[in-house]
Amino acid sequence: MKLKKGDQIKIVSGKDSGKTGKIEKVLPRRGMILVPGLNVVKKHLKARGEGKPGGIVEVVKPLLACKVALICPKCNQRTRIGFKLGKGKEKHRICRKCQQII
Repeated sequence: MKLKKGDQIKIVSGKDSGKTGKIEKVLPRRGMILVPGLNVVKKHLKARGEGKPGGIVEVVKPLLACKVALICPKCNQRTRIGFKLGKGKEKHRICRKCQQII
């Protein structure tokens, strides 16, 4: 997966399209990412005794990684991610617009 924890992203499609946020968690097996404050849904909870009342709570759900685009920290533009091999066979992520290492 090309996205990593801490990357600044912009949502491309869906109900929150156009909003930006920072990745909190990456779920590579499912191809999803978790961004706090985005893709918030309301969930109905059943009461589970005296200490746990029921009600409607807001829960952050994971987003598909294909529905977001990375915002380059150098040029502040929405971009795709490329890879470049450095010295010693190190693999670096690069911005496709400004060619800088992310």
